[in-house]
Amino acid sequence: MHDEDLFQALRNEVRSGLDMSAAVGNRELMQYIEESAWRRKELAAFTAADKRRLIRRVFDSFRGLDVLQPLVDNPTITEIMINSHQEVFIEQEGEVKRLDVQFESRSRLEDIIQSVVGSVNRVVNESSPIVDARLGDGSRVNIVLPPIALKGPTMTIRKFPESPMTMDQLVGRGALTPETADLLRVLVKGKYNIFISGGTGSGKTTFLNALSQFIPPDERVITIEDSAELNIATVPNLVSLETRNANTEGRGEISIRDLIRSSLRMRPNRIIVGEVRGSEALDMLQAMNTGHDGSLSTGHSNSTKDMISRLETMVLSGADLPVPVVRQQISSAIDIFVHLSRLRDRSRRVTEISEVTGIHEGEVRIHSLYRFVEHGEREGKVLGSLEPCGNRLTNISKLQMAGITEWSLQEVEDIETTG
Repeated sequence: MHDEDLFQALRNEVRSGLDMSAAVGNRELMQYIEESAWRRKELAAFTAADKRRLIRRVFDSFRGLDVLQPLVDNPTITEIMINSHQEVFIEQEGEVKRLDVQFESRSRLEDIIQSVVGSVNRVVNESSPIVDARLGDGSRVNIVLPPIALKGPTMTIRKFPESPMTMDQLVGRGALTPETADLLRVLVKGKYNIFISGGTGSGKTTFLNALSQFIPPDERVITIEDSAELNIATVPNLVSLETRNANTEGRGEISIRDLIRSSLRMRPNRIIVGEVRGSEALDMLQAMNTGHDGSLSTGHSNSTKDMISRLETMVLSGADLPVPVVRQQISSAIDIFVHLSRLRDRSRRVTEISEVTGIHEGEVRIHSLYRFVEHGEREGKVLGSLEPCGNRLTNISKLQMAGITEWSLQEVEDIETTG
């Protein structure tokens, strides 16, 4: 009997032997599975480790995420992509590959999906077929149901490390240089408003987490997200807010715009918006412009200039404002753009750090402080680093207001000059 057949047989035996509709505890379920497994002659040739894996898989099929549970538990897997109940892909160490696993049926996958969304008080069904949620370990989940998803129920799980990656670790991985990390540390301490841009999978959330570790611990920080992903461990006075979808009657929705407006009445020193995608961009910019310096946010784009254009579009989608007014809002709100890219070798790098210097001829003007320069390739790895562009930080007033000493200002100049 093949392993898959044995799993199905053992699972069916447990299902028929226990009343799963009754309140069966985890310990009782595990004991029953173990007793059922030991009675099967087919397991005689199994090693102890193989037996434990089989028993755990049967248990997970009732209590966990079924075939996904070992993938969720594997720390080397960063993304799990379920295209249908018969098609599962993962990203592991930067490589995407299909696995030889599948759910026993489409209805079983649907049960798992309902269990996930129900655990965070969200709803997904045919009338509301798209939802973002999260697992108990903080992993981000996106779900799309038929008729939108043509192959069947689709679920994508983005996993995050148990402890957030530090800036030193990102430097160690070559994502940025020690000098640029020092510059960003000074800028965060000096309460510069920083916007992180980049494509899908470029590491924006990871970088935002690392950047937030430079926030002084005596400040009050409000985080606002569609589904909570940030893991800020260095700020004791922290409030984490999460949006809520409308109920089945179309009521009760709480959007990012609602949360930003509410956060302004919570006496924050800084506001962190995990990601802006639409009209909430205006509320974020206005918060940055009304005394909440040091705020942070992220957005999808292919470049810094593209991010500025996208911010304009987001603001205009929810407000009838003249374009020059929108550009003035962006210019006065955001001080620094940090752009991330995922290179062809699958490495994630900071590829540009830019300062917003004002409006010039009707356009938001930026100049690059650092830009990634490629030096070739070796054994499939892209060689290169962030190099200074010869431009100095022009806005030093925030550093002075934050009490940064003249020695520190000179240090910033030295960083920019020497790289």
